[in-house]
Amino acid sequence: MEADRALVEAVLARRPGAFEQLVRDYQGLCWHVIQRMVQHPEDTRELCQDAFLRVHRYLHQYRFDSPLKSWIGQVAYAVAKRHLERKRILLAEPAGDDDGLSLLDNIGDGFDLVATFAGAEAERELHAAIERLPPLQRTLLTLYHLEELPISEIALITSLAEGTIKSHLFRSRNQLRKLLVEHMGVAA
Repeated sequence: MEADRALVEAVLARRPGAFEQLVRDYQGLCWHVIQRMVQHPEDTRELCQDAFLRVHRYLHQYRFDSPLKSWIGQVAYAVAKRHLERKRILLAEPAGDDDGLSLLDNIGDGFDLVATFAGAEAERELHAAIERLPPLQRTLLTLYHLEELPISEIALITSLAEGTIKSHLFRSRNQLRKLLVEHMGVAA
C-alpha cells in the first residue's frame, strides 16, 4: 500500500513521468479485463485509453481502502461493462439448473487449467475455448487464473458477491472441460 500511496501522490502532484509509470504498471491488468470482455482489439485499445483517462480524472477520489490494482481494475471493468451494455451484449449466460449452493464453496475443484493444458497446441485450444465463454466468465477466469487475484479482490473489481464469482468460476471450468473434450478429446 505504501508504493500505491507514493505513486498516487506523485500523479496527483503532477510529477513528471508519474502517470506514465501508473499506466505502465497497470496496463496489462486493464488490457486483460477489457479484452476478455469485449474481444475486439480496436475497441479494447480505445476502452483502455478511456479507462486510464477516467483513472486520471478520478484518482483524487481513491481512498486507499483497497489496493490500487483493484481500484484500476474496477474502472476498467466498469468501462468494458458499459460498452457491452451499449451494444446490448449479455454479460453472462443465465444460470442453469446445475447450480446449487454447494457450488458456491467449490471453486477448488482440483482442476488446474494451466497444468492440464500445458504445451503450445493445448494452450492455444484452451485460449480459444476461453474466448467462446460469455464475457463475464472470460473476465473472471482471467482475473483468477492469469492475474492470480484472490476472490475478494475480484469482488472489489466487479462488485459481484464472492459466492457469485465462485459459482461463475465453477461453471466456466465445467464449460471449458466440455468444449475441450469435444474439440480435442481431452479427458479433463
